[in-house]
Amino acid sequence: MTYVVVVADDIAESGLSLLRRTPELEVVATAGRPDLLDESVGRAHGLIVRSDTTVGRARMARAPELRVIGRAGTGVDNIDVDAATEYGIAVLAAPGANTVSAAEHTIALLLALFHRIPEAVASMRDGAWDRKRFGGREVSGKRLGVVGLGRIGARVAAIARALGMTIVAYDPFLPAGRAAELGVEPMPLDDLLREADVVSLHLPLTDATHHLIDRGRLAAMKPGAVVINAARGGLVDHEALLEALESGRLGGAALDVFEAEPLPTDSPLRRSERLLLTPHLAASTAEAQARAAEEICRAVRDFLVGGAVRGAVNEGAARSR
Repeated sequence: MTYVVVVADDIAESGLSLLRRTPELEVVATAGRPDLLDESVGRAHGLIVRSDTTVGRARMARAPELRVIGRAGTGVDNIDVDAATEYGIAVLAAPGANTVSAAEHTIALLLALFHRIPEAVASMRDGAWDRKRFGGREVSGKRLGVVGLGRIGARVAAIARALGMTIVAYDPFLPAGRAAELGVEPMPLDDLLREADVVSLHLPLTDATHHLIDRGRLAAMKPGAVVINAARGGLVDHEALLEALESGRLGGAALDVFEAEPLPTDSPLRRSERLLLTPHLAASTAEAQARAAEEICRAVRDFLVGGAVRGAVNEGAARSR
């Protein structure tokens, strides 16, 4: 039997090659072609996406042959997992592929904020030489609060500790003893916000975590503290964040992710001098993209051709196939 795999978004060629070398698979690449995606999904047995394509109930209803959806990355918030489970469609992800890149990007944002690198670069490009204006701060000796101690959060904690920071962490699902293994001090979220000089977010976006960092929690943070979010845009109330920055309560913030992406050109976030913005780059390294593509393509191939299940976020649906 030949299985049709529709690849809706751009993924690394190494992943596509893996699929194309498999005789049992027909690969249909539709990146940038929504018309071709709509035309092809009806005969798809597998569908691979990144973050650009949303897979909701309506799209699944138009895909009667669909057995598996693969997300070339960590989060699956652009996939209606409940609907997929109802349809008996397995949803697979590649959770470890971007760990190193996302952690490094988080630390890069932290260092850029503390050492005021973006402002200094812009000033130099304008022809200035203003050493006094851009005096920074050392991260060594500061307290980092890691909210979410999964793969990426743990990696961030390890790098920060090597930089001389002390680490406190909040994670309601942290196994007993794991904090000691990682050399971090666990504490309730509200205590962490009061004590941390830097708060870095590493959580999935769910109903429970939407606007987790809201006006009240921002007000409770240590004066002059910094917030970094390279996880999911909806974790932070952006309006409340701007208020906290403009009032001077926060020392700065860095965002790589936003509730609306691409970020609108007229967004007030773009005008804040205390806010460092990057366009969802945390996983956009060549190494991370290759790992994610290869991992998810291998998992989708093995699911369709061999019945193997790896990385399923809805195991019941996966077993039912």
